[in-house]
This record gives sequence, structure tokens and C-alpha cells, in this order.
Amino acid sequence: MRFRENHPNVIVFLTDQQRHDSTGVHGNPLELTPNFDRMAHHGTHVFHSFTPQPLCGPSRSVLQTGMYATTTGCFKNGIPLPANAKTLAHYFKEAGYTTGYIGKWHLAGHDPTPRDQQGGYDYWLAANTLEFSSHPYNTIVYDKDGKEVFLPGYRVDALTDAATRYINDHRNEQFFLFLSFLEPHHQNDLDDFPPPDGYRQRYAGKWTPPDLQAHQGSPPQHLAGYWGMVKRLDEALGRVMDTLKSLGLSEDTIVMYSSDHACHFKTRNNEYKRSCHEDSIRVPTALTGGPFTGGGTLRQLISHIDLVPTLLSACGIGVPDNMQGRVFLPLLGGKKADWPDDVFVQISESQVGRAVRTGRWKYGVTAPDGHPGRDMNSSHYVEQYLYDLEYDPYEITNLVGLSSHRQLSDILRDRLLARMKSAGEPPATIQPAPSRPGGQRRVTKSELYA
Repeated sequence: MRFRENHPNVIVFLTDQQRHDSTGVHGNPLELTPNFDRMAHHGTHVFHSFTPQPLCGPSRSVLQTGMYATTTGCFKNGIPLPANAKTLAHYFKEAGYTTGYIGKWHLAGHDPTPRDQQGGYDYWLAANTLEFSSHPYNTIVYDKDGKEVFLPGYRVDALTDAATRYINDHRNEQFFLFLSFLEPHHQNDLDDFPPPDGYRQRYAGKWTPPDLQAHQGSPPQHLAGYWGMVKRLDEALGRVMDTLKSLGLSEDTIVMYSSDHACHFKTRNNEYKRSCHEDSIRVPTALTGGPFTGGGTLRQLISHIDLVPTLLSACGIGVPDNMQGRVFLPLLGGKKADWPDDVFVQISESQVGRAVRTGRWKYGVTAPDGHPGRDMNSSHYVEQYLYDLEYDPYEITNLVGLSSHRQLSDILRDRLLARMKSAGEPPATIQPAPSRPGGQRRVTKSELYA
């Protein structure tokens, strides 16, 4: 059955804590993601894709509402979406879609998730904190009425089975399905990344990304299991695509693959994310179907906050004025369009911090008097780091405070303050880092705005 071209079905395939370089199109040599790579090659690949908040709940609040976590107030884990917050489910439902949510939610107060905290979805088979309700081979979720449901199989497969059933049951309707996995997130009570049986052995000692080689952390213990989880997720993506093909829905369905944040394996702080470094904020993102088929590789910097209005627009649904991202459809096919040359990142749980990332530079600040987990923002920050991503893509050498980079830091400070203001944050000041000699380093005028 073919639907109106501007009202395709939509499936969001969201993973948890997946690094961009876990995929072949980003240089991973282990052949973990043939399905994602094919999707990126034949659809639209968002090459520079970033989360605006490298933490589960805050990032997911952005993906549901199209607003920054400080706008909705969901700036840390454990804060439910406001009762009046409109989500993707509301917008698609108003446009005549039936809506479904399967998997991890992390935007409610507890499990089972009360109906009034289910984001407006018609169908519900989820757990607020799936990492606590389930184990890799013991998947426990809850239905719309809060009844416990056991799904057999490895957790990725169990949720994929539920998704394929949903797609088949709603094949004659226009549907919006948000499929949210826990993998490749760690299993909290084990502090491990448990893949399907046998998969850890496939990848033990195989390949370690350069940023993880440069810092001490848990990669030797955890990376093989993590790669195994990524492999199974890609196999699940293939199963979803096969389901659409078998039902004749491939041409009528947009599929978006992304992750809420990435993973640095305790190399930047004492856990796995909550950092504004690339290995926390850069994620794999690709879309296919509808206008995204043949969209090519986008080299612009795109944030999760841009994904929500773009999905709505791709389905002929008006974008609300309160959404804080931009529609990137005009960029498809290599077209030239006005687009910001930086992305903004907030962090409020491990520290009260902010960062701006341009095509070349990463500039970050922290609030010395900010209370992580209590304060959503601050009126005063100090410079924390500056990285040259052209010559130091793995953020090994912090250039903050170098006299040679002072003019650059001043420019980035102003850009960050402008970003904070546009996100609705209160006025703030940024204190320069203590000056130190720049030595032979120089920053040319042309590099200041790169």
C-alpha cells in the first residue's frame, strides 16, 4: 500500500552510547556495520553528527521535543519530561499517524512508566531505565498499563522482534515508531558490556581507536564486548530493513539511525560519557527513505536538535516555532544552503560546562562554583580546554591558555556566549585561562574563523 509521498512512515532506530567510529563509514576496520554503512551510502549520511547533551535522559529529551535540555528542564538523568511538553508522538499523531514506542525511555520518574509520562505514544512496550529492569538475556519491559512483559532472546533481538511485530501489525496504517535500544551501553550492575554469547571472542584484541590508546581507561577490559554489541545492533537494523522490504514498505518509510551519545571508556573522567570531548558527543547518524534516499554525505555540523524538525518537515508536518534546531533538508544532494558552522554542547551532571565545536576547533568552559547535578547553568565559567581538531583530531593536547591562541580563544568565547544566549540561557561571563607561553605556535588570521 502506497501512502501520500509527503507522509511516509517513520522509524527511529536509536542506540545508546555508540561512538561514530564504530561504523565502517567512519573508518572502523572490523566490518561491524555493513547495514548502517549501506544505509549511509545509499541514503543520507550525517558525517558530522553530535549530541547537544552527552547523557541519556537529557539527550533523549532533545530527541523527543526538539528543544535543549535546559529549555525543558531535563538537564540531568531522573527528571521527567514536563507534563505540557509536546513530543514527536504528539506531532505525528496530530498529522494522522499511529505512534509506538519500544525499548528504553529514560524520561520518566520510575518504572513502570505512568501513562501520563509516556510521551503521548499510542503503543507502549518500554522501560524507563532498561539497564535496571533487564539483563542481556532477560528483557523485562512494561506495557501501556504498567504490566510487566518478558521478551525472550538477547535483548537487542527481543526488542527487534517486538518492532517487527509492530510494523507488521500496522502495515496498513501510517505509523511512527521509536525503537530505542540499550546497547551498546554498559550493563550497570555488572559494569560490563555484555554482547551475545561468542561475540566478545570475535573482537578481543582487534582494534582500539587512537583516542583510547592515548589515555588510560577501561578499553582493554570492555572494547571487545562493546564491538560485539555494535555488531548485533547492525544485524538488528538489517532485520528491520528486511521487514520493510518483505511488506513492500521500503519506499514509503523513512528510517533514521542515531545514538543518544557516545562512549570514552573512562578515559576522560571516571565513567563513560558526561564529557564534551568528541568521544562523548560524536555519534553515527544516517537516514534513508523519502527525501533522504540518495541524499549523499552531509559535511555540515549537525546536532540532534536539528533531527527533530527535519523529520517533521520531511513528513509534511509543520515545525513549531519553539523548536530550537533547524531543518537540514535544503542540504541534501550536496546543495548549498545557509547553515551554522558550529554546534553547541551543554553538560550539567559531571560538571556545569559548555562547549562550542566548529569545523576545526573545540572550545570548552566549566563553572568552578557550579554544583553538578543541581545547577542547570551558571553565571560564571572559566576556560577549560581548546583543541585543534585538524591537527589533533583525538584531542590529546589541550591548547587552552597559550598566548599564541589568545585571539582565537576570544573569538570562540564570543561564539559560545552567543550560542548560550540563543539557547535561552541566562547571561554569563567566561574567565580566561591562565596565560602560558605559546612557543613556536602561531595562529594565522585565516585560521581564526575555521
